[in-house]
Amino acid sequence: MEAVIGKFRTWFENLSAKGIVRGGQALGREGRVISGKGRRIVNDGPFAEAKEAIGGYLLLTADSLEEATAIAEGMPGLDYGTRVEVRPIATECPLTAHLQTMASELVTA
Repeated sequence: MEAVIGKFRTWFENLSAKGIVRGGQALGREGRVISGKGRRIVNDGPFAEAKEAIGGYLLLTADSLEEATAIAEGMPGLDYGTRVEVRPIATECPLTAHLQTMASELVTA
């Protein structure tokens, strides 16, 4: 286990030395999921029945999705079954943009 942690630490330190790490944090085991349409349902976690679990996040600076993917491909945890999702940060919440469009249409109508 120490060898795996050492590999991850080395990978992370190399990214930090390049100045591309902007943040990151492990996520706690407890949590809640709120769902429902109409009546709200709150489920306490952890969620053993979940198909996917997010253990943490790492925020990096990359010029493209391809560059970010290449960085993620070097993550040592992949050799041990870890899955990594690479996604850009949205510049605007899609729901907010939609609501703003709807509001402007109401004003002009």
